[in-house]
Amino acid sequence: MSTSRLLRRKAASEYLHEAHGWNCAHSTLAKYAVIGGGPAFRRIGRFPYYTPEHLDEWVASKLSGLMRSTSDEASANARTVPDQLGQGLADEKPQRKPPEQGAMT
Repeated sequence: MSTSRLLRRKAASEYLHEAHGWNCAHSTLAKYAVIGGGPAFRRIGRFPYYTPEHLDEWVASKLSGLMRSTSDEASANARTVPDQLGQGLADEKPQRKPPEQGAMT
């Protein structure tokens, strides 16, 4: 383990605000520790500790690439993300089947 300083949740929240300008409440970090998706941490007993390096890596993983407009992300995702069935593009709608003969509508 590196000799980096260890931060409790409240200090980690303050670090995120000071170092990155990102307001992330300590309660949000606690929630992420339960459901996943948050920064890596270690525990000493029942107390979680975060390192500045892990917090920095987490913030970097949340940042998008450079964009020139708000539509850049949507158009990039539509070209690269297949729909749930793995067919076509995300912006394509599935074809509806015509109703069967004799079916009540």
